[in-house]
Amino acid sequence: MSSALLSLAELSAEERELVAHARAAAERAHCRYSGYAVGAAIVGETGRIFSGCNVENASYGATMCAERSAIFALVSAGERLITHVCVYAPGEPLAMPCGMCRQVIAEFCRDAPVLVAGPSGALRRSFADLLPEAFRLAVKGEP
Repeated sequence: MSSALLSLAELSAEERELVAHARAAAERAHCRYSGYAVGAAIVGETGRIFSGCNVENASYGATMCAERSAIFALVSAGERLITHVCVYAPGEPLAMPCGMCRQVIAEFCRDAPVLVAGPSGALRRSFADLLPEAFRLAVKGEP
């Protein structure tokens, strides 16, 4: 996966669609404390796109990141496998998934492409690049 910043025009049609979903989710963010809106679009194994936004709370520990919000929607819909991740923030810096979100993503994928985008462009990464040697527990009956 490339480490260079790509223009949004350089992205594939599928990637631009994910960015559009994540951007729309960011517009719905509740970020009255930080002012830093983030949206995420997660693709499940059926190809369905699940979106989420960050929802802040005066009790900061109760805040939910966009990535986890989208993943919880995926799980609530009965899916368990993430095939693509896109995170969008309309400001700088680009919104790389935090450590907690990386661990939650690890629960539902082995190595999905991750696209981190903003108005200035996008970065492509593999999930394994973001969280090498992720902590996972062996679950009986799963590979």
